[in-house]
Amino acid sequence: MRNWGVSPQRLVPPIQGSPLLGWAGPLLVALFGGILRFVRLDEPKAVVFDETYYVKDAYSLLTHGVERTMLGNAKDPIADKRLMAGNLDIFKQCPEPDDCASFVAHPPLGKWMIGVGEWLFGMNPFGWRFAAALVGTLSILLMARVARRMTRSTLLGCLGGLLLALDGLHLVLSRTALLDIFLMFWVLAGFACLVADRDWARGRLVGWYESAPITELGPRLGLRPWRLAAGACLGAACAVKWSGIFFLVAFAVLSLMWDMGARRALGLRQPYRGALSYDLPGGLGSMALAPAAVFVASWTGWFAGAGGWGRNWEQATASGPGFFVLDSVRSWLAYQSQVLGYHSGLHEYHPYMSEPWQWPLLLRPVSFHYPSNLPPSACGADKCSQAVLGVGTPALWYGAALAMVGLIAWYVSSRDWRAGATLLGFAAGWLPWFYYAIADNRTMYLFYMIPVLPFMVLSVVLLAGLVLGKESAPAARRATGAAAVGAFALIVLINFWWLYPVLTAETITQAEWWARMLMRSWVTAAPK
Repeated sequence: MRNWGVSPQRLVPPIQGSPLLGWAGPLLVALFGGILRFVRLDEPKAVVFDETYYVKDAYSLLTHGVERTMLGNAKDPIADKRLMAGNLDIFKQCPEPDDCASFVAHPPLGKWMIGVGEWLFGMNPFGWRFAAALVGTLSILLMARVARRMTRSTLLGCLGGLLLALDGLHLVLSRTALLDIFLMFWVLAGFACLVADRDWARGRLVGWYESAPITELGPRLGLRPWRLAAGACLGAACAVKWSGIFFLVAFAVLSLMWDMGARRALGLRQPYRGALSYDLPGGLGSMALAPAAVFVASWTGWFAGAGGWGRNWEQATASGPGFFVLDSVRSWLAYQSQVLGYHSGLHEYHPYMSEPWQWPLLLRPVSFHYPSNLPPSACGADKCSQAVLGVGTPALWYGAALAMVGLIAWYVSSRDWRAGATLLGFAAGWLPWFYYAIADNRTMYLFYMIPVLPFMVLSVVLLAGLVLGKESAPAARRATGAAAVGAFALIVLINFWWLYPVLTAETITQAEWWARMLMRSWVTAAPK
């Protein structure tokens, strides 16, 4: 065994507990979260908030391969009523396909995912919400597994999955056909793959350390399947919403920094040069080319057929085989430029719009659904309410805010990679919105925070690990820590249970609804 002053075993610490429990625990937590998301998934029986865009776009993709214009405007109550009545003739009748082309502000992948549920279960609330509920449930499993890998503790991994399952905003978006839950899923999947790649790469370095001849730069690690998967997942995030690019850039840099750190920890004489020479080229393929390929592939329907916005199919096909691709790509790039202009110029007032600094404090959630015509008999009182409020569980969010402060102090004092990665994920999903708030005064909403939620949960999990203490700590110390962590989880559970009726459109009295409006800023105006 060589000795360069560093034990290679510390590069890949063992995970506590058996592999069977490592899967059984997270699967049980995901099952619990799935029950919360699938039970009464078809409630409310209405087109909720921005479902009016994405449900119809998804159906258009299924039937035409591209998004087409609906009756009237995209957000048309007449088309909504026809849809709920089972009448699927919701498209405008146009002489030419190009006449029906619809300008859409987001890439197609999330709408294709919604369309899978519509294809399986029909054009009804359960069908168009199925994919969101499934992805929300799978994200709980991912959360538990990545937290387990980062903490080396199955217990803490299950805590992470449970906290995500008990978040109100995650629940609402898992039960609504919007794009943001898909963005969050692919971001979390990409991050989980990168964490797995970190272990995989370090395992390869340890194997080389113990058997191969010494070199100053270290070994080439060859094809890294987990990093390639991470790039594909982050490309999928960008193919749901452009804001996935923030995470892609941040995690690409993080992966290279981890490679440098691993080679340095092994005691190599030129770790940075080794990472730049051997790890960076493959990293560019995995974290640049692979995401780009996934993003472009998500537009296959637009490239393959006529009728897409700005497609200019006849012009492209008439230009001959050699110029067909060039004309198509030029048209596609022009479309992307229009989308960028749309997002930069989105300044319309909305009663539930909010600023990024308000999001962690839950100062302005979004009302997804609140019908004003419920009869008194619906709840047995004079006034009834049925609400879907897009708001996080306050106990979790405020606890996460405090945990983030603690995580900053921990990272400054210890340079722990887990704290650094969690803080980076949080910053990548939150800080860029301040630019749009200051420079563009853009219209924004609280649910833009959902891709950041897994990193908020991770901050709580990591601090919970510190509170619990090491296995070698005195029994009294461990018991006190376990009591504190358990008490916090119980508070989150109770807070979530209290809000549950206004997250899932249960019919309750208006007095009960008011009791759950924990801040007056949660309400635009008192309902009549």
